[in-house]
Formats: sequence, C-alpha cells, structure tokens
Amino acid sequence: MDALHRLTRCLSRLPGVGRRSAERMALKLVRDRTGLLQELADALRAAGETIRCCSLCGSIAPAGEDPCRLCADTSRNDRVLCVVEDPGDIALIEASGGYRGRYHALMGKISPVRGDGPADLRVRALLKRVRQGGFEEVVLALSTDGAGEATAGFLVELLKTENVKTTRLALGLPSGSAIMYADPLTLARAMQGRYSA
Repeated sequence: MDALHRLTRCLSRLPGVGRRSAERMALKLVRDRTGLLQELADALRAAGETIRCCSLCGSIAPAGEDPCRLCADTSRNDRVLCVVEDPGDIALIEASGGYRGRYHALMGKISPVRGDGPADLRVRALLKRVRQGGFEEVVLALSTDGAGEATAGFLVELLKTENVKTTRLALGLPSGSAIMYADPLTLARAMQGRYSA
C-alpha cells in the first residue's frame, strides 16, 4: 500500500488535483488492465528525458535546445519583456499573435496560503535580465486573482528602482461577452480602460 499512497501523494501535488481526486486517479491507474499505468509511466519518463525549460525565459523546449527557439529568434523585439506565471502562458500569448517581444516565466506566483513567496519564483533571474537586457518595458501578464495581484504589486515595487517602464495587461470585458455576465470589478476596470472608438 506504500506505493499506492506514494502515487496518490504525487498526483495530489499537481495543480487542480485535490486529495480525493488523486485517490480516484491512483485507484483507476492500479486497477486498469489496458496498460494505462505503464503508458503513463513511459510518457512521464520520455517527457523527463526530452523536455526542459529554457534557462533564459523558462519556456518549455526540447532537451538540448537552450536557449529555446523564442529566445534565439533574432527578429523579436529586444526592448519589451513579458513576465508570465507559467510556461503555458507563453504558448497562449504566442498563439494570439499579438506580441513579438521576449518572455520571462516566474514559475508560479506569490501565495502565502500555499507557502509560495518571492524566493520560490524566478525573481532574481528577472532582475538580472532587466539589468543586463536593455529592456525599456516590462509587461506583467499575470492573472487577476489575489495571488496574481500580489505578485504584480511586488514586482511593480521591485522594478521601480530599475530604469524600465512597467505595464499590465488591459483588463475588461472579454470578447463576445455581455455586460450582464460581468462582475462589478471587471466592469469597473473596463470603464477605466476604455478607448476611443
């Protein structure tokens, strides 16, 4: 049973997976007779051997590709640095096609509830890049939940001592949404961020 408990503990450490969900997943994996457990083990091993995070920006890249293709791309804007929470955020912003600068993934956000502080993030690496990189603007593309706001506030204060403009993503109504579905804070931010039509 130690192996089952260990598997459950490991699964529960994944984002969005609670203890009960981890238990159900672990039981499903050990009961499954289609080979899912072995297939998952092989996939995890292969990912561990072939995928890495770029040492510069933190983006997901093939092992042996460091810096990643985004960091190596000489056509990107070297004056703007977009700070995100996780490597997955880089992929989402890239898919939008609306940004051509550099990236920096923090690998999380400040969350006292989870015990994550600034020392757990790639803040030192961010400061080093800002000081050495010649950036004119740092865009904070962080979530708007409590932890994301706390992280953004911390970074804004930290970057005040650097010679760089710090900006945040615009906030407001999502495309295709109706006002009746927006919460008061979203409406207030949309009103503050209005633009000429």
